[in-house]
Amino acid sequence: MHLDREGLSAILERFKDLRVLVVGDLMLDRYIFGKVERISPEAPVPVLEVEREEFRLGGAGNVASNLSSLGVKTYLCGVVGQDYGRHIVRGLLKEKGIYDLTVEDQERPTTEKTRVVAQSQQLLRMDSERKERVGGRVLRELIDRLDLDVDGIVVSDYAKGVVCRELMDRIRERKVFFSVDPRPVNSVLYLGANLMTPNEKEARSMQEGDSLQSLGWTLKNRLRIRTLVITLGAKGMALFDREFKVFPARARQVYDVSGAGDTVIAVLSACALAGVDWDTACEFANICAGIVVSKLGTAEVSPQEIEEYLEERCRV
Repeated sequence: MHLDREGLSAILERFKDLRVLVVGDLMLDRYIFGKVERISPEAPVPVLEVEREEFRLGGAGNVASNLSSLGVKTYLCGVVGQDYGRHIVRGLLKEKGIYDLTVEDQERPTTEKTRVVAQSQQLLRMDSERKERVGGRVLRELIDRLDLDVDGIVVSDYAKGVVCRELMDRIRERKVFFSVDPRPVNSVLYLGANLMTPNEKEARSMQEGDSLQSLGWTLKNRLRIRTLVITLGAKGMALFDREFKVFPARARQVYDVSGAGDTVIAVLSACALAGVDWDTACEFANICAGIVVSKLGTAEVSPQEIEEYLEERCRV
């Protein structure tokens, strides 16, 4: 299928029939925007005059946002704390039409990344989180929520404690399509995934290999991954399926790469579940990632933005 406006419409129509569960490390991204016009007299640091504050879903939440934005019926399973952050997360899930399957954990805060931004430049990031592996009641509730009638499961692993052996074993027992956005420290957990999408640095941390091809094929075979896609930043992405193929990046300008991996796993998973061929799926994912990196911070891509991109490409 060629990705033009007609092809895009056909794919988006298929997406509407999909039910996808996203499970993993849910985060709340907080942005504090302002301007800096002076240095503090107390210490040699800039003084930010706060102008506005914004909250967005990050981590597994950003994967779910991207799926929902493309018309997929999306469920999100992750952990929140018993704090004010959980209310913000749940409000954002409701706003975006994502079904909330979050589990509260009184032992940890809602994972929050606070970014301080002045004149479009990030000055500071503050993380509030606990990375210990979940267990006990929280883990049991997470595993119970996997017994859902869905077409596929997307695992978004940021190594914050949600993705563990028990969770992954239960996903494999479900015998449904599952894809993984991985972290090298947990590579042994991803055995048998239908799709895995590490970036090149993550892939090289999981597997030795001189060339990209030898690295990819060895990693794919060792973990018995059906389809492996290694994202290559400005160079695009490499597909390891029946054959090896590189798809060039589609970014018009790179503003902020945070969250691009979330977009890639969301788009490729939806395409795979909708029966889209891998060439078209990789082209589609490259276009979506290109749109997202032109925005500040974690973001989803809308069908309208993809249409505008395709129209612009036709005029060139």
